[in-house]
Amino acid sequence: MAAPLTRAALARPVLEVAADLLGCHVVHATPDGAVVVRLTEVEAYAGPGDPGSHAARGRTPRTAVMFGPPGHLYVYRSYGLHWCANVVCGPDRTASAVLLRGGEVVAGGALARARRPTAREDRDLARGPARLTVALGLDGASDGHDLLAGTSPWLLGRRPGDEVHAGRVRRGPRTGVSGEGGDGTRFPWRLHLEGEPSVSPYRRAAPRRPRGRGGPAGEGAGGEGAASGRLERPPAPGGPPGRRLS
Repeated sequence: MAAPLTRAALARPVLEVAADLLGCHVVHATPDGAVVVRLTEVEAYAGPGDPGSHAARGRTPRTAVMFGPPGHLYVYRSYGLHWCANVVCGPDRTASAVLLRGGEVVAGGALARARRPTAREDRDLARGPARLTVALGLDGASDGHDLLAGTSPWLLGRRPGDEVHAGRVRRGPRTGVSGEGGDGTRFPWRLHLEGEPSVSPYRRAAPRRPRGRGGPAGEGAGGEGAASGRLERPPAPGGPPGRRLS
């Protein structure tokens, strides 16, 4: 059984927390059983100084949970299609968060597959941020849940022996984040475990479209697609709907 992480462990700088989350387990306990995902891919998003973060423009009703305390879920919908889940971290009011980009279902595979019946292989059950949220039963109602509270249906923890050797951690640009926040030299903040089949493929951001009256396009906790980066391109006018999960 995974032991919950401590609040202090998540109150450190976002890149330290992101690296430590690799190998950790997210557990969703339900009356039908539990689904457990071992994290293999994450992305870090800092506060107002990070141009790729939802918090870059300051506190809003949508991003309020990002400002702490650490250990809570920040969940939002990407382009109106899919949910993305992040772990709030860093000292209180710094608005840092780590996007849960992918993982391996290590327990509760039957329940995860019932939630993700289109998954071609087991490695695809939680491979990518939208698939991960479905496998773990996360949606907008999960926003703000405390991952460290014993009363929460979702738990973030680590089992003895889950520690990951630093040599297995690879870093690169954040997936689908446009503009400065997607600069892999300045922000090599996508972290994943080398050789893990459940790591999602890297995708560059789509070219930015002119900004309309609706305001600036979202950036990656993280963007309209990721505290994250962008997960899906928005459908073109008259075009097909967003890419189906499989």
